[in-house]
Amino acid sequence: MMEENEEEKHHCVKSGDINHSQTESISLLNRKDKKCFACHQCGKGFTRKHNLEVHIRIHTGEKPFTCDQCGKTFTFEQNLKVHMRIHTGEKPFTRDQCGKTFTHKQDLEVHMSIHTGEKTFTCDQCGKRFTFKQNLKVHMRIHTGEKPFSCDECGKSFKAMGNLKRHMIIHTEEKLHKCDQCGKTFSWASGLKRHLAVHLLEKPHSCSFCGKSFSLLQHLNVHQKIHTGEKAHVCYECGKSFIAAEDLKVHWRTHTGEKPYKCSHCDRRFSQSGILKRHERIHTGDKRYQCTACRMCFSCSYSLCRHTKNNHCKAMFPPQDLSPGNRE
Repeated sequence: MMEENEEEKHHCVKSGDINHSQTESISLLNRKDKKCFACHQCGKGFTRKHNLEVHIRIHTGEKPFTCDQCGKTFTFEQNLKVHMRIHTGEKPFTRDQCGKTFTHKQDLEVHMSIHTGEKTFTCDQCGKRFTFKQNLKVHMRIHTGEKPFSCDECGKSFKAMGNLKRHMIIHTEEKLHKCDQCGKTFSWASGLKRHLAVHLLEKPHSCSFCGKSFSLLQHLNVHQKIHTGEKAHVCYECGKSFIAAEDLKVHWRTHTGEKPYKCSHCDRRFSQSGILKRHERIHTGDKRYQCTACRMCFSCSYSLCRHTKNNHCKAMFPPQDLSPGNRE
């Protein structure tokens, strides 16, 4: 046994003439699965010093690789190489089935799921499946309640950036969708689509209770709830119920205190667009409601009503019909 050890020792001494690459290979084998170099910032371990040095850039923010086309800098050389494809137009990843090409391999992998119909990302809360990881990420906010996108105007928060962008139209009053029949403009394409039915002479949807006809089926459905008394939209805060979802939405603002409609003339805010419009007439001087007795004008229909009651004989001047359908 002693002789064998001596022989082994003698062999090691003789191995002094092994070349450098062989020595490095032996060294790597000895360090296999051993991470000798640790990051002092996060504790992550590495088998090679070079890998640690590259990793450290994440903490220091060092970006030594610069694009000579646009000046953008990168932490890793590989990221610069991938970025350069934007300038060169190179798309090395191709889908054989449809011939579509991609700059990044992961984009190809995501695209392939469109063809296969595969939904690899599953919500661990409700089991719903998604084709794209980003869609799952947005979906998870339903369970977590996270709303990372906030409106600078009113502070309302949203789960997705797209929802915030749609909401911002309320404040900007930007109306990009115009009716080519009457010139009326709308914030959303869906609003224009519903409006176009007004110009159609056809009203194929009739109420089975009163015979009133409608251009759109959803308008008939809402109308019929007046007859049935159905109020499916319930406020979980106070229990009050409503016929239409929009009415519940407006009501909910009484609990949250949300006032998304801001006056363009002063700092006052309102929970409903109709109230804002009436308020702005104070600034513009628009007085569209005239008393038939004394010709005095008012900006709001209810102001005219109050004036008539207080100043004129009811017998001589009967009150106007101020039901919601005849207001403004």
